[in-house]
Amino acid sequence: MENTSEVHDELRQPALDLRGLIPEVMKGYAALSAASMAPGELTSATKELLAMVIAITRECDGCIVAHARGAARRGVSRQQMAEAIGVAVLMNGGPGTVWGPRALRSFDEAVAAEAS
Repeated sequence: MENTSEVHDELRQPALDLRGLIPEVMKGYAALSAASMAPGELTSATKELLAMVIAITRECDGCIVAHARGAARRGVSRQQMAEAIGVAVLMNGGPGTVWGPRALRSFDEAVAAEAS
């Protein structure tokens, strides 16, 4: 996986193109995302960690970038991220040991971007 900004940049224009072609679908997805990630009995930070574990499981670079940024914005600590990645390793075995470090790197980049 390239670094966080490279993945984001690579996907940006195709995502905008698709949004222009199917705006109602993308609006619906955005609404579902906002509702799903809103705080409730689970905090938004916990939901970002859950989403990250799924992103690792699905081996989705764009998802990893998005949820690393979301986790950083919601104050997730590096240790919390690492422990969530540990669950992904448990549930995925070898692939988790490849995609987990990618997720941690993406999280570190997102935290650094939030700090600047």
